[in-house]
Amino acid sequence: MINEKFARFGTSHQTSWDGRAAANFILGGAGSALLAITVLASWPNTPNWPLLALALSLIGAGLASVWTEIGRPWRAFNVLFHPQTSWMTREAFVAGLIALLVVATIVTGMNLAAGAAALAGLLFLYCQGRILRAAKGIPAWREFSIVRLIISTGLVEGLALLMLADLATGTAYANMPAALLVLVVLRFGAWWIYRSRMLASDAPRSTRATLGLVHRALLGGTVLPALAVALAIAVPAIAAPGTAVAALTALAAGWWFKYLLITRAAQVQGYALGNKLRRGHPLANRA
Repeated sequence: MINEKFARFGTSHQTSWDGRAAANFILGGAGSALLAITVLASWPNTPNWPLLALALSLIGAGLASVWTEIGRPWRAFNVLFHPQTSWMTREAFVAGLIALLVVATIVTGMNLAAGAAALAGLLFLYCQGRILRAAKGIPAWREFSIVRLIISTGLVEGLALLMLADLATGTAYANMPAALLVLVVLRFGAWWIYRSRMLASDAPRSTRATLGLVHRALLGGTVLPALAVALAIAVPAIAAPGTAVAALTALAAGWWFKYLLITRAAQVQGYALGNKLRRGHPLANRA
């Protein structure tokens, strides 16, 4: 491993974003994916409006969390002025589009509006991944594989929330546990790629320790849902509790991962001078 003294990672953690920023990725990612998956599961019928309202509320709560983090909250409107360069601006615009489309779907019942809202939800999730990718000063976020990891994590969360909502209303779909199993495996595969690339780099010990915590959480968030789904299929009498356990463990693992990613795995890059510095005249040690 490269000596941390010359690493592309710094040793100090970013101080701009805290748990409130993490809440935007947690709630907004889950809400946008819930919107998309709800529409897909209901197609060609119009989804139930409470689920649409829940998805929109989660997105709004996430954005409100970021707003409370700003020292001068009214400066938040400045984010609207840079759509050509800022993924935060694009996220805000997509959130507004989602609100309009969700209201249109609830009022008119048009499945075309619902389909457009689902696409906007997926776009919102993509914007969240690109926000992290654009943070060039934080190597743990700028890793290119972070985008598919954020997207796959959000899809797991959205489906898990839909399963829990359906269980609460007694309208569970038989194929949802199998779909959840596929998504958690895809999420763990995306995590494996991301983690392998991070461990192959010059990550400091603090980042490696956090990656270890996340790995155990996502491993549990894959194995436990798989066991719960298998048990629910094998023993129909406990299908509902097994499905609930699968959804809750998958959801909790994703939310814990996002919290750790924002609050504990974001060392700021310092100056990178390289490891070939020599004493004396700059030409003295030329080969």
